Amino acid sequence: MKLMLNQMYPFWACIISMLSAQLLKPLFHYLKTNKWDCSQIWASGGYPSSHTAAVSALSLSVGIQERFSSTIFAVVLAFSMIVAYDAANVRRYAGRNIQITQQLIKDVQEITDAKLDDPVYFLKVKNVLGHEWLEVFGGILHGVMIALILFYW
Repeated sequence: MKLMLNQMYPFWACIISMLSAQLLKPLFHYLKTNKWDCSQIWASGGYPSSHTAAVSALSLSVGIQERFSSTIFAVVLAFSMIVAYDAANVRRYAGRNIQITQQLIKDVQEITDAKLDDPVYFLKVKNVLGHEWLEVFGGILHGVMIALILFYW
């Protein structure tokens, strides 16, 4: 097992960071709301960002294993920055657009008494897709901690 962990250290740091971040989401949801919601394990969004945890663990572990001056570290770091930016901006605003669109549909139905019977209006869509920056930074911290724990283990 230890030999496999050494050979695939960046991969395992990435996977373990992502899975453990997802497993922590119900706990942080409970601390925020005082309500247990185990479905948070499967949810996108929330604290910490599992995508950001995964790529930050990947970046650190590649830097440790391959040197921080290597080309592969630069590539992984650039990829990680794109993922973190996407989590906090692009995906977050997509979630906001969904909320606005759903509210507009409700308003149109109430104001005009229109019968919107197209099936597209009844699709269940997640409101929250992305993260706030605090959730992204929590993911970065979580990924770094997991990568360091696995390295020293």
